[in-house]
Amino acid sequence: ISAATVGEEGLGDLRGARALFGESLKGRIGAFVSVDGAGMGITHVAVGSLRYKVTITGPGGHGYGAFGLANPVHALGRAVAAIADFDVPQDPKTTFNVGRIGGGTSINSIAAEAWMEVDLRSADGASLRSLDARLHRAVDRAVADENDRWGSRGRLTARVDLVGDRPAGRTPETADIVRSALDTTAAVGAVASLGEGSTDANVPIALGIPAVTIG
Repeated sequence: ISAATVGEEGLGDLRGARALFGESLKGRIGAFVSVDGAGMGITHVAVGSLRYKVTITGPGGHGYGAFGLANPVHALGRAVAAIADFDVPQDPKTTFNVGRIGGGTSINSIAAEAWMEVDLRSADGASLRSLDARLHRAVDRAVADENDRWGSRGRLTARVDLVGDRPAGRTPETADIVRSALDTTAAVGAVASLGEGSTDANVPIALGIPAVTIG
């Protein structure tokens, strides 16, 4: 079964694993092994993520005739620049990414809408929540600055929609399922390393069910 089929990749938001643990086999799974990626890695730390689609809207208009209106694309640019300047901890590893942007109708039009998709990640819940708050503040500030720049002509508004929420967690290194994965790898003459990642195992790990992902 491909990762795309079960909703592990992109905006699938782990829908397959959520259905498995929350519906079809709810309360009946004692342990879980996910197969994802290449190599001999064993993922026992679940990297959580929050994913958003940020949409900035305004009246739009002609680039020359309506010049002086607040511009959603310009506001979006302010927000992207602010996000790009975020300082984040290296340990626990915490990341951000603006993965897609769009909007507008033509080169000589002030856009009525501009949007971006943003991915925030960390294996540490507190770090992820802090980064989340900073994202919201950056968007609010970008819209306010663009409105102030033009005296609130063509006033802009922003909508921040949550499109993905992957839980974070950890299966202890001492757990039987982790030790078994290490011992099995050694038994076939290979060397495995423990690590972290975002996989279908996020769901059971967050539920307290022993789980790992193997390559």
